[in-house]
Amino acid sequence: MDMLPLDLLMFATLCVAVVSGAPIAFVLAGTAAFFGVVGWWFGVLNFNLLGALPTRVFGTMNSETLVAIPLFVFMGMILTRARIAEDLLRTMGTLFGSMRGGLGVSVTVVGALLAASTGIVGATTVTMGVMALPVMLRYGYGPAFSSGVICAAGTLGQIIPPSTVLIIMGEVLSAAYQQAQHSQGNFASRTVSLGELFAGALMPGLMLVGIYIVYQLIIALFRPDVAPAMSAEVVARDMGVERKGLTFSEVVGALFPPLALIVAVLGSILGGIATATEAAAVGAVGATLLAGLRVGRNRWALWLAVIGMVALMVMVANFDLRPGGPTTSLFDRPLIVAAMLIAAVAAVGIAVVWYELGRGGILIPAMGSTARTTSMIFTIIIGAILFSLVFRGLGGEHRIKELLESAPGGPHGAMIAVLVLIFFLGLFLDYIEISIIAIPVIGPPILAGGIDPIWFGVLVALVLQTSFLTPPVGYTLAYLRSVAPRSVTTGIIWKGAVPFVGLQLLAVVIVYFLPGIATWLPSKLF
Repeated sequence: MDMLPLDLLMFATLCVAVVSGAPIAFVLAGTAAFFGVVGWWFGVLNFNLLGALPTRVFGTMNSETLVAIPLFVFMGMILTRARIAEDLLRTMGTLFGSMRGGLGVSVTVVGALLAASTGIVGATTVTMGVMALPVMLRYGYGPAFSSGVICAAGTLGQIIPPSTVLIIMGEVLSAAYQQAQHSQGNFASRTVSLGELFAGALMPGLMLVGIYIVYQLIIALFRPDVAPAMSAEVVARDMGVERKGLTFSEVVGALFPPLALIVAVLGSILGGIATATEAAAVGAVGATLLAGLRVGRNRWALWLAVIGMVALMVMVANFDLRPGGPTTSLFDRPLIVAAMLIAAVAAVGIAVVWYELGRGGILIPAMGSTARTTSMIFTIIIGAILFSLVFRGLGGEHRIKELLESAPGGPHGAMIAVLVLIFFLGLFLDYIEISIIAIPVIGPPILAGGIDPIWFGVLVALVLQTSFLTPPVGYTLAYLRSVAPRSVTTGIIWKGAVPFVGLQLLAVVIVYFLPGIATWLPSKLF
């Protein structure tokens, strides 16, 4: 069997099966099951190894970090169903549409805001494709340029936290980093928290937004036929605004709620006030209240919930409100009772908001979408765990470790090879499979070479984001193709994405040679 390595055949079979279009979770599990039997038949694989599958699945499903996934997905679904993105796009389009390239800049800014509040790439791309693309085309924006701007803005949800990519990667990267330290004899190893990874991705994400905007302004300056200026009246009319311009209160009313949600979620994580899972719960409730602010009629319930939650957060930050806690005093008992009453009042307000969202056709579809998306993610994770077990049992882990250790250029040469490999894998595999399968295998030997785990994780996320945008298989391109008019062909969308793929690669190169962009903020905050 040395002449016919089953681990390499297994990986090649996976790549071929993915292209067939079959559900990826079943492709992973089916490929693993087939090669597990083949490996056992030829005496290469010890079948007892698969006995670890239930324990690994149970441990993964019990992970507190991964609990944040359904909460963040629910937050994004609620905001999408409540049409928060449309309000943002109307406001930003009206503000910037009268300058050259202004609509493109508006789409990028809205994409960044949605990435920081929803993190759902498909929903962001489709929403902006439906709203902004027809307006951009109608008033002279180049179809390729417009498509590229929208696709690039949609992928920002991959790198700007809270991102599902970063949540899953944070879990496996922490385990890989601990394994790397154990291999070096350090059994008092430190871990990598999701908050650190969020902090590391924030600056590169904002840098990428800046690169996009600068590129669009340069194109608008030298090629006004591709990104022309529009009159304020035209922009206002096509963005659904009744009059020219916006008042200060209208701008604040559109921008403040999502910005407040972003600050509440990311600020609590980066400030060390809450874990990512706790912040996700705050974000889910906050998104519900934002949706209630938009469609609800009983404003008293909304304010009841908001005031109650703020009061609870202030009390929890200053007093020990745990009944029977080690530091609970007689003075704290009345505060505990008061906190219970405030929580009950806030719960009543939230229940009224939920009832209104249910009647408005927002809550139930959002819950259904969250359940389907979460089930899909965790089914893929289970399939990837089985694939990883069999792949390791067939010797794939040792083969990859030997290849990385023999790579020219030492640890940095190995890391460049890994990033190139992940880029090509990202053209065919989803980020979930790559994170669960690739990072546990390639992570320990890379990190054992002294590579900073936050820097490595951010570079992997940027490369995966680039794959999402790269023709011909880029997922974001397919999302836009599903809602673009017939005049915008698939070839035009691919042509528009190519310059932004170059900008993405530029961002990867910048972060590679200036690792402080990714490591400075975590070092200051944590």
